[in-house]
Amino acid sequence: MRSGFSLFLLATIQPLISALPLNSSEPASWDIEGFAKDNPLGTTTGGEGGPTVTVETAAELKTAVAGDSPAVVYIKGEIALPSRLKVGSNKSVIGVGSSAHITGSGIDIYSRTNVIIRNVKISFIKGNDGITIRNSTRVWVDHNEFESDITQGPDAFDGQVDIIRASDWITLSWNYFHDHWKSSLVGNDPSFRDLDFGHLHVTYHHNHWKNEGTRGPAGRFGHLHVYNNLYEDYLYQALHSRSDNQMLVEGNVFRGKTREALSTYGLVIPDDSPNTCVCGDEEIDGFANLGAENDWGSATVNITQVGTFDKAPYEYILTPLASVASVVEQGAGVVLSTCI
Repeated sequence: MRSGFSLFLLATIQPLISALPLNSSEPASWDIEGFAKDNPLGTTTGGEGGPTVTVETAAELKTAVAGDSPAVVYIKGEIALPSRLKVGSNKSVIGVGSSAHITGSGIDIYSRTNVIIRNVKISFIKGNDGITIRNSTRVWVDHNEFESDITQGPDAFDGQVDIIRASDWITLSWNYFHDHWKSSLVGNDPSFRDLDFGHLHVTYHHNHWKNEGTRGPAGRFGHLHVYNNLYEDYLYQALHSRSDNQMLVEGNVFRGKTREALSTYGLVIPDDSPNTCVCGDEEIDGFANLGAENDWGSATVNITQVGTFDKAPYEYILTPLASVASVVEQGAGVVLSTCI
């Protein structure tokens, strides 16, 4: 959390972030919600029940997250990874206070299940994504900060969190994404229909996206529930549902210079990938449904197809639209008081 604690958020901060009950009158919950909680495989618990270890070096971190035995791994301080960090199944990777900061190389969750990444800053990752989730299930990415430099153009950095190759049952919540061109892509290739279709169930809620370019998120072939996010100066195209992707969009707020809040038109705008074609990449259209009212600000909306994903298959706390901006600004990002 960056500044301006509100009373209700202060009341919920515990060592591993406690929950507000679903019937609470509070405007939001920090407990796990969405597809990472409610799915056929079971709630994402990470390393719960396993040993805990605190790491301060890249070598210690690599060892601690290896294998598939449950473990809770606390990161203390800045760690410059010399290569991609391969996180095993049944792991919780949690930053201590506001100190945990990963640079150099990012994180791979490949062919794994039941992983939590929380309270870590990941910044300026060159040549790959901040986090890549590939062929993995039950992943919760919560209360992190992702940063690069949007002024260097669309290809200086890859995605902040990309979810690919039939990954499933994932929630991204309370993250602070900023100063980046292509943020979060679900389904990375239109030719992978047979692999991805029927998978890629992803929830995005209460994330703060600021000074971003595109993909907040963009999706192919999946089911994306996008609610109660705050978008500030999402410069080109925030939400893009394409290649038969289904998107349920509700209770989001757009501010500043955002050009297009939501589109289901299959054309990938040139601003997303200007290195491919000056006219953009042609794909077939996606689908979108609007649930609770959104505040589009001055941004445009282009829904060419209404889909069948019109109700989330789980319970969740929907923040009142008038409170979304303040709640997300105060609650997203790393949590200063998280401790061990």
